[in-house]
Amino acid sequence: MPPAPRVPRRATAGVTLVLLATAVGCAPQPEEKATAAPSSGSTGNACAKGELATKTSGKLTIATDTPAYEPWFKDDKPANGQGFESAVAYAVAEQLGYDKSAVVWQSVPFNKAFAPGEKTFDFDINQVSISDERKKAVDFSSGYYDVRQAVIALKGSKAASAKSIADLKGLKLGAQVGTTSLNYIDDVVKPTRAAAVYAKNDQAKSALRNGQVDAVVTDLPTAFYITAAEVTDGTIVGQFENRGGTPEQFGLVLDKGSALTPCVTAAVDALRANGTLARIEQQWLSDAVDAPVLK
Repeated sequence: MPPAPRVPRRATAGVTLVLLATAVGCAPQPEEKATAAPSSGSTGNACAKGELATKTSGKLTIATDTPAYEPWFKDDKPANGQGFESAVAYAVAEQLGYDKSAVVWQSVPFNKAFAPGEKTFDFDINQVSISDERKKAVDFSSGYYDVRQAVIALKGSKAASAKSIADLKGLKLGAQVGTTSLNYIDDVVKPTRAAAVYAKNDQAKSALRNGQVDAVVTDLPTAFYITAAEVTDGTIVGQFENRGGTPEQFGLVLDKGSALTPCVTAAVDALRANGTLARIEQQWLSDAVDAPVLK
């Protein structure tokens, strides 16, 4: 499977403006503007630091899946601030005005995070790629990480010697359900054998070790971690090009039409602009160096 910115009047007029700003902040956002950062004239009370209309007043509820894999999280503990996505989550929280003690973590399965229906979290962070199809059910922040998908195989296997997409077509490939990794198998590789689909990446890794699949597809940073620490006799065969020339991006997931979406997007944009996202990426994903491109 993949990392920019945020007068006094007479008393009676001030009250009117505050009530109006509050009403606008609570109103549902039009779908086409759901992920747009608020303008300087529209943020008002809607994005007041530490005072957002969150699920629990004064708290920011952030969700991710269990287990929480490296390098995105460390030791399966999202709350420790270690790992790329844990660090990003706390940076976004701080940008929104919530310190670490005000952040509450919640476990939500990957597929459920972007399924239709009201959410129990303020935002979810779990390597969820932004797509038009998913936008029909949920809102996304702007992207916090640009990612590419990669192929992992066991060293010395036929799959390990693949040099092109054509070389993958006759192989048994596997990926986690609901992921863009699986989409790349079905839509880009178009193998002659149906892909093996797994509920968790752990199951896909076990299938690779046991020879049930020839190769698995995951995002590139995860592929580097798997081959370095978990499947040490595995190797990265290569990575896929971005489809249509547009980078695949991970985004924070929010309720469809959430009033928080413009605020969270503005926070992500600010962290990209001030270099925070780049610094976090360098700290936690620097080992994910380049890999051959499969064409």
